[in-house]
Amino acid sequence: MEKEQSTKTDENTNTDSKKIEEKSKQDLKKKEPEDRPEDKVKELEEKIARTLAEMENQRRRFEKEKDDAFEYGGFSFAKESLNLIDNFDRAKQSLESDEKLKDTEALKKTIEHLDIVKKDLISIFNKNNIEEISSINKKLDPNLHQAMLEVEDNSKEPGTIVQEIQKGYKMKDRLLRPSLVAVSKKSEKSAEKSSEKTGK
Repeated sequence: MEKEQSTKTDENTNTDSKKIEEKSKQDLKKKEPEDRPEDKVKELEEKIARTLAEMENQRRRFEKEKDDAFEYGGFSFAKESLNLIDNFDRAKQSLESDEKLKDTEALKKTIEHLDIVKKDLISIFNKNNIEEISSINKKLDPNLHQAMLEVEDNSKEPGTIVQEIQKGYKMKDRLLRPSLVAVSKKSEKSAEKSSEKTGK
C-alpha cells in the first residue's frame, strides 16, 4: 500500500516537473521570436539591395571623376599659362613707353613678333576650350567679374563694366580666373538730384 502511494507520488511529481518544463519552454519560445526562413531571406535581400545601391553610387562617382579628369585635366596648367599672356602685354606696354625706342624700326619689329606669338598662344588656348571672358559694356557678373574700382559715368547704367584691368578666362564652363574690372556709378551730383526728385 505504501509502495503504491509512493509510486503515485513519484508519478505525480514527474508529471508536474514535465508540465513545468514544457511551460517554461513555451514561455521561452514566446519571448524569443522564431527566426523564420522568410525573415532571413528578406533580411538578405535588403542587404544585397543596399550593397548594389552603394556599388552603383561608387561607379557613378568614379565615372564622373574620370570624365572630369579627361575634360579638365589641364586646368591647373591652363591657369598657370595665363601669366604668359599677361607678360606679353606687360612687355609690349613697357617697350612702347620706352622713350629711347619710340618710333624706331626695332620697336615696330619687336612688337610685331610679340603680337604673332600672343596670337599663336591665344589660338592654342581656343583649341583647348580656353576663352576670354567678354566684359566691356556688360553688366557686372560676380561669377565672372571682380570689381576693382568704380568710375563716375552718367551715360551708363550703374554696375556696367567700363574698363578691363585684367582679362578673365574660362575653360569650358569653369572659371580659370575672373576679369578684374572697373564699373560705372552715378556721379554724386546726379545722385543728389535724383534723391531730391524722389523726396519731392
